[in-house]
Amino acid sequence: MLHRTIRALLACLGALALVAGVTACGDDGTSSSEAAQDAGYRSGDGELLIIPPKEREEPVDLAGKTLDGKTWKAAEHRGEVVVVNLWASWCGPCKKEAPELVAAHEKVDEDEVSFVGIDYREPSLDTGRAQAKAWGLDAWPSVFDKSGQSAIDMQGKLSAQPSTAVLDRKGRIAAVKLGPITESTLTGMIEDTLDEPRR
Repeated sequence: MLHRTIRALLACLGALALVAGVTACGDDGTSSSEAAQDAGYRSGDGELLIIPPKEREEPVDLAGKTLDGKTWKAAEHRGEVVVVNLWASWCGPCKKEAPELVAAHEKVDEDEVSFVGIDYREPSLDTGRAQAKAWGLDAWPSVFDKSGQSAIDMQGKLSAQPSTAVLDRKGRIAAVKLGPITESTLTGMIEDTLDEPRR
């Protein structure tokens, strides 16, 4: 009888701990409502991958309709360094990252550097447009990718939400950051790629 009572008490304590965990903030200070917004996203581990020129794969074939109904093709931006940022309205870390992207974008020479977003697995164009405007991501085009095709187009390198890649002047992936990026990290990735010899 005593054992049953102890087991019942332990079960109750476990249930209380679970409820407390759900309603508490996460390790990064996010509330349960913010955590709910993150449901379904695959977080990056913060890895920064720099790919030496001799080890880069073929130029990426990223292309598609943008949120404003135009067509964007990586092939039309050869000769420029291109920043590709994968984001979605349902991705909480994407919201936190957005000001960093905007700040980095404001510093670049748009004759040499282009930005493009991938609005990844977004439920609708209207949602993507509204979110891009709210976060300031409408300063550059975003390809609407409801199907997830961009994962193939970007050679499997953008495997988390958010992720950011920098393409060299030949359209090859030169650097990748999995997870949220900071202005200083992105600016460094861009500058390093710009400093590569033109060939």
